[in-house]
Amino acid sequence: MKKLVFKNPIGMAMVLVLMIILISSLLVGAVLFFLGRGTEVSIFEKNYKTAKEASYGVIDFFLKDLIPTSISVATSSPGNSIDSTLNALNLTANEAITRVATNACFSSKLLSATASWDATCVSDTNIKNSADLRFTLKAESGAPYDVYVKIIDTVSGNTNTGGVMLEGAGVAESSSGVITPQHFPYMYSIEVQGERQQNPTERAQLEVLYAY
Repeated sequence: MKKLVFKNPIGMAMVLVLMIILISSLLVGAVLFFLGRGTEVSIFEKNYKTAKEASYGVIDFFLKDLIPTSISVATSSPGNSIDSTLNALNLTANEAITRVATNACFSSKLLSATASWDATCVSDTNIKNSADLRFTLKAESGAPYDVYVKIIDTVSGNTNTGGVMLEGAGVAESSSGVITPQHFPYMYSIEVQGERQQNPTERAQLEVLYAY
């Protein structure tokens, strides 16, 4: 039996060294790639979180302060709902809050089902082009954030707003044994989009279902 003999061991060693260098380079390249991707993802998550927090702040104000006051104003003065609401809240229209929808449109969104909304309501699916209100919030550093809010659907509830306790009431049984359900005059589907003014890729989009 003949033995296998390498005639050029130096050349074979060179090939092995080159293969090891190639494999090491690929491993180092893969590590650098994933480190870079991890940094990109971290930056993206940070930007998204900031835009999301700005959107959450606007949602909290919109639901707890602006909608209740707007419903009261729109019930008595349908043609001036947003402007009168901002005045009632001592928030006159300025760079912080900008009315985009017409007062007639916003009033109809507050007080009627979607099919009965005013003709001036814009049906564009791009919230930036058809928002009801735009909020401008200053950032700790860099450009401010714009938060767009739009009511996209209204469902009439089981009662009206007159003489009804709207908060703190659940399903209850009276002394006569009659079951009284919680009152929900309106239910709104609301879209919210927050983004950095100079970098729209820093963006968060949310949808809220709110029963008044």
